[in-house]
This record gives sequence, C-alpha cells and structure tokens, in this order.
Amino acid sequence: MGTIILIILVLALIGALPTWPHSRNWGYAPSGITGLVVVILLIMLLTGRL
Repeated sequence: MGTIILIILVLALIGALPTWPHSRNWGYAPSGITGLVVVILLIMLLTGRL
C-alpha cells in the first residue's frame, strides 16, 4: 500500500513541474510541496511507520 502511494506521489511530483506556459508563473511551489510530501512518506516507509 505504501509503495503504491509513493509511486503516485512521484508521478504527481513530475506532473507538477512548471513546463506549460500557463504554469510558469507558479514557480516551483507545486513541485516543492509534492516533493516534501514524497520525502516525508519515504522517511515513514523506511522507518516502518507506514
């Protein structure tokens, strides 16, 4: 279950990168927040809490 969540969040991180013209003004905030969630879940997976 945790691996599936991690894979989905990694895909969300890739999808949040500002590559389209309308999302260039957003900066890196969407990918930064998603990256933070991925790091937290990765730490939880490695410590066995998820």
